[in-house]
Amino acid sequence: MPPKVKVTKDMVIDAAFEVARETGVENINARTVAKKLNCSTQPVMYHFATIEELKKSAYAKTDVYHTEYLMNVNSDDIMLGIGLNYIRFAVEEPHLFRFLFQSGFAVENSLLEMVNSEELIPIISTMQETMDLSIEQTKEVFITLALFVHGYASIIVNNSLEYDGKLIATHLRRVYAGAILAIQEEME
Repeated sequence: MPPKVKVTKDMVIDAAFEVARETGVENINARTVAKKLNCSTQPVMYHFATIEELKKSAYAKTDVYHTEYLMNVNSDDIMLGIGLNYIRFAVEEPHLFRFLFQSGFAVENSLLEMVNSEELIPIISTMQETMDLSIEQTKEVFITLALFVHGYASIIVNNSLEYDGKLIATHLRRVYAGAILAIQEEME
């Protein structure tokens, strides 16, 4: 008789991530996660006292996945690439986008908290190198871009707009150039 497969905490988190990805965060529960793992609910509840704790862990995994997705830029224009990836993420991973930004699980309560978060350091640093601005000026440009890109992605993920990569790239270039120009004018 083969030994029983030990269900680890990481396996439970991975299964919850997949449930969120396929059907949405609202469908993460002991039964759906156990079904993904092909086990009883006991290992799920052994590793997580509450489903809320499991959802928070799945959220953290989703956040890491999202950051890696954003930073996978195949373009010379890093900022355009990150912005387009953000919007494309909403198109390709609508349940995960809603989990990250429309479920109430975000640790930050505001855009200003987000722009100063540790998780955003790689993106802000990349922007700063590209634009040759101070960190505070870079954050101002980021806020402008974030509002625009998040609005676009939210409208698309809620089925109110068709994805048109070429048109979005044109709009994003305009916003990016305008935000940098505004910062430069303020410096004069």
